Amino acid sequence: MAYAFQYDVPADAEFYRRVAAEIGDERPKGVVAHLVVESDGGLRHIGVWESREDWERFRSERLGPALGRVFAAVGVRNVPPPPPEQELDLVDVVVER
Repeated sequence: MAYAFQYDVPADAEFYRRVAAEIGDERPKGVVAHLVVESDGGLRHIGVWESREDWERFRSERLGPALGRVFAAVGVRNVPPPPPEQELDLVDVVVER
């Protein structure tokens, strides 16, 4: 069953681009769609994954280490905990492949 969620972070587009560069271009296993939009005070991430397990694996194996490297590059030693996620009731998603 697909897992859809959103979360907000107090970051700007430049920080997002640095993290994305650290993650690399290899498409994560299980990602269906990922959107990042500006919101009050930062960025809102909206994700759709084939399963919650795929998302959690990506978050721990690729996103977490990438965030650690970007934070370290700007002198932050302790990476903040992941933001709270709001699970979304997915009705449909259409993506171009």
